[in-house]
Amino acid sequence: MSSISCHVLDTARGRPASGVSVSLAQLDSTGSWQLAASATTNTDGRVPRFGAATLAPGTYRVCFETAGYFSPDLASFYPYVDVVFELGAANEHYHIPLLISPYGYTTYRGS
Repeated sequence: MSSISCHVLDTARGRPASGVSVSLAQLDSTGSWQLAASATTNTDGRVPRFGAATLAPGTYRVCFETAGYFSPDLASFYPYVDVVFELGAANEHYHIPLLISPYGYTTYRGS
């Protein structure tokens, strides 16, 4: 079984994005998303691990609620960022970094 973590960095302000609501969902056999866990980024912009359980292989979605992070200080173009990925290998850690600004974002598979 695998685990997932994430890290959000605010490139506009040059610091970690603390207080971002993040949810993790798994795609089930009917094509519906099932909520697996939710969290809020810590002062370092991290969710060190989603939930206590390890996760089975499958398709997952991490949803970052970016509008709540930027408002009311800054308007933002993207109210949320969904990152959909395949968790294929068992016993492997998956890290999902997100770099955000009010009008752009990027992500990659971290370590």
